[in-house]
Amino acid sequence: MNVEREHLLPCAAEGFDIAEIAFPLVDKQGCVTVKTNFYSVPVKAGTRVEVRIRPLHVEIWHGGKQMARHERCHQRRQHVLNLEHYLEVLNHKPGAFAGSKPLAQWRAAGRWPDSYDVMWDRLRARHGKEKGDHAMITVLLLGQEFGEDRLRTAIATTVSLGACDVGAVRYLLTEARLNKTRAAPIDVGELARYDRPMPGLADYDTLLTAPCRGHA
Repeated sequence: MNVEREHLLPCAAEGFDIAEIAFPLVDKQGCVTVKTNFYSVPVKAGTRVEVRIRPLHVEIWHGGKQMARHERCHQRRQHVLNLEHYLEVLNHKPGAFAGSKPLAQWRAAGRWPDSYDVMWDRLRARHGKEKGDHAMITVLLLGQEFGEDRLRTAIATTVSLGACDVGAVRYLLTEARLNKTRAAPIDVGELARYDRPMPGLADYDTLLTAPCRGHA
């Protein structure tokens, strides 16, 4: 063994990718067919994408960018949908939001906290059913900019404060940027000798009681 070891090749510097590669087309429902199942992807219908099928996950790539990543389904003829992939479409058809299949899957997967329903009910009560649904979709779209975890925290805080406004959620998401550390005061040194007291306006009060010149 010691003699043979000197003649063996070195170990590979890079790992071996065990993913199975496929290149399906995106269908009209915004899904690609992988094995026998359908996975959503936020890419225009008719686009050919690269799918990397791994033991536990399915990755969908396009233009060198990962567009979607789903937990792999080992059943047959199942639709694995991500609500975020349909928000832009639902934004134009808010009436289809409440009964949509992606929303039902989010609820089943535990990705729709109770605070979301509270926020949604308040938006409907304030703006009406259609405009309230549209406002809720607008709130969810903030997750694409700030991330799902931060959005969940912001909605929960908004609900706890009794608010029901898209602007309130956005404010909480951007609050960290607003609360920047203030700069320490600068010592002006000799420039302090040019300080002058702020002008007073007390003398103008006499105009309220004294008669104006030229008038009785």
